[in-house]
Amino acid sequence: MEKRFRLCFYGIVQGVGFRYTARHAANMYRLTGYVKNEYDGSVTCEVQGDEKAISRFVETIRNGRFIDISSIDRRELEIVPDERSFDVR
Repeated sequence: MEKRFRLCFYGIVQGVGFRYTARHAANMYRLTGYVKNEYDGSVTCEVQGDEKAISRFVETIRNGRFIDISSIDRRELEIVPDERSFDVR
């Protein structure tokens, strides 16, 4: 079932290739949305697609080489119709 979540990642998530790992994982699992760095050192990601694929997406990022996620805030959002890609902002 298709879902959309806003995920806010905290920990060592900037300067470690997080956004590019997220883009690669999103493409691998055919997800859409975006990822961007925040001024407080966190990373925000909106991701849309199959719920199981989103779980695998998060696990792929969590296993990134230098990425150390201490916590994730997760909020379900409305689906964005016609979204076609996953962007790094």
